[in-house]
Amino acid sequence: MRLTVKKRLLVLLFLSGTVFSAFSQEIITAERYLASISERYSSIRDYEARVVIRSGSSDMTGNLSFLDPFFLRIDFTDPAEQVLVFNGEALTVYVPALRATLNQAVGRRSSTQIGAGLASSRGLQLFSRGYIPTFVSGPEPVPLDERTRDPVVKLRLTRRLASEGFREIILSIDPETRLIRRIEGRTIADALVRFDFTNIRVNLGIPEQRFIFDAPPTANMFNNFLFRESN
Repeated sequence: MRLTVKKRLLVLLFLSGTVFSAFSQEIITAERYLASISERYSSIRDYEARVVIRSGSSDMTGNLSFLDPFFLRIDFTDPAEQVLVFNGEALTVYVPALRATLNQAVGRRSSTQIGAGLASSRGLQLFSRGYIPTFVSGPEPVPLDERTRDPVVKLRLTRRLASEGFREIILSIDPETRLIRRIEGRTIADALVRFDFTNIRVNLGIPEQRFIFDAPPTANMFNNFLFRESN
């Protein structure tokens, strides 16, 4: 049966509307998604979070404070009373079990400085330059893992430069807040390091004074315990 002219016009309008709608929807690429997360973090001056750091089979737990660009402090609950403070120029680690305070001078653009700002706008910009982003399973949210069903969008970052310390990084991002829920990094030696962030609170007005640590007078001081790093 032949279609009338009117019916043909209706069919053409329907098809053209469907095609236009499909092409007008913005295609979400991994590069664009990573850029949007970096833009989100550019609006964050500071934040607090509960952090769990896993290296190998051991976990460390604490309360993290971050102030842009590189101020970082972690007051650990496990190991109890251990403190890590970085103010952009010096790294201080207080280890009560050893009654020791470890100090390390840090130069500009050091690995310590970069590591302190991983979950930040600057850190994400470095990721975009040094790594190639792809979706682990597409832009749709998936469970964080088998035990934790929190929905996240997972990005896999594969290094494009041999100088990068991690061979691969997986970012798990909360699709609602667009904040990083987990960072998993696999080193060149195939060791896995993982950072989990929960109870994140942003733009609290954290002062720089928080990143000043006064070690107990009974603690032994050890300077440049990692290396001697020049500017």
